[in-house]
Amino acid sequence: MASSGFWLLARLCLALMFLCSGLAKVLDWQGGLQEMQGAGLNPPWLFNLATASLLLLGSALLLLDRALWLGAAALAVFLLLTIPLVHHFWLLEGSAAQLSLYFALEHLAVVGGLMAVAIASRLRQLLVGGLV
Repeated sequence: MASSGFWLLARLCLALMFLCSGLAKVLDWQGGLQEMQGAGLNPPWLFNLATASLLLLGSALLLLDRALWLGAAALAVFLLLTIPLVHHFWLLEGSAAQLSLYFALEHLAVVGGLMAVAIASRLRQLLVGGLV
């Protein structure tokens, strides 16, 4: 399945959660501020603005397949940073620890997906350019 439509669908599936989260932080600014405060991030307005910007810009790079590696890397670093900052399962107990661990593992899986899409983007560029 090397079709352009399937490639767009794959990128859309991967970018959707980042796009929705970024839009939510912009459209529900107060909710975004509460989320940042709940994570202990200060000043919350700055972290909400930076997070929304990163999520939306990273999503755009994925969707446009322009500097996709940069968007994927930025989103991957973001996900990896949320583990010690937000999903600190090692400090929790019981079901809260288990849920936080599942979120951390999910983040690692999405990082793998971001890595795979960056590789696929580069290979598609090489194929189109006739270098492979």
